[in-house]
Amino acid sequence: MTTSSSERGVGLGMPELPPPAYPDDVRARLEADAREVIARYPDSRSALLPLLHLVQSEDGHVTRTGMKFCADVLELTTAEVTAVATFYSMYRRRPSGDYQVGVCTNTLCAVMGGDAIFETLQEHLGVGNGETTGDGKVTLEHIECNAACDYAPVVMVNWEFFDNQTPASATRLVDDLRADRPVEPTRGARLCTFKETARILAGFPDERPGAVEEGGSAGPASLVGLRLARGEAHPARVVHPRDAAPPEESAVHEPSPAERLSSHDPVETSASDPSHPSGPTAEEGE
Repeated sequence: MTTSSSERGVGLGMPELPPPAYPDDVRARLEADAREVIARYPDSRSALLPLLHLVQSEDGHVTRTGMKFCADVLELTTAEVTAVATFYSMYRRRPSGDYQVGVCTNTLCAVMGGDAIFETLQEHLGVGNGETTGDGKVTLEHIECNAACDYAPVVMVNWEFFDNQTPASATRLVDDLRADRPVEPTRGARLCTFKETARILAGFPDERPGAVEEGGSAGPASLVGLRLARGEAHPARVVHPRDAAPPEESAVHEPSPAERLSSHDPVETSASDPSHPSGPTAEEGE
């Protein structure tokens, strides 16, 4: 028994029509922004990544119209642009929410509770991976790694960190986002919408007063290895309880020369000290 192409889900109709163009005023504005971005690079095609962020800041995701615009201003084919836009997960291919909530489900975050957080949020929001709530506020997705293993499990909202989360705290977080209540990341600047974030990633200034100064830096848990390498003392607990305020930073111990453990500190060896018990290092063949 044979099946028809329609039964097999194979479309044999007309090719997809070209995407609609941006309205004239929108295109003029985007072209001005694109010229500013392209001028930063010796080779115009190197501007493709920020330009994809630019069109994403316009539409909330990378549309066919946006990819055609990038191809036009960079003199590329739409196939070349599509290959890049589909390779990187930071470019959304379908409409998404004002807040991209990414739950790390990679190994460390998963065993520390990331899987439980993701399952709880799916049930609480009534959406699956990559889906958006009906009010258009939150898009939920699992992320392979948020590069913050020392604060596992970690949730990111529009690329800002929310460290040491639990299913309960993550549920409160998405509820606050949907209710437009103020939300402050654990580290980094205050939240803005996904479109605003995309424009900043395109390379344009963050125009919110004080936002740049709020940029986060490495926290105590991230720096403990460096302090140990330097022979510095550190608090017994470097990660504060998830539902409590962080403790006061302890005084930094200034190590004596004998305590310095960094591999960058000079250490006398037989090669540098002729009086060393081993004697000076001999050249090969001597």
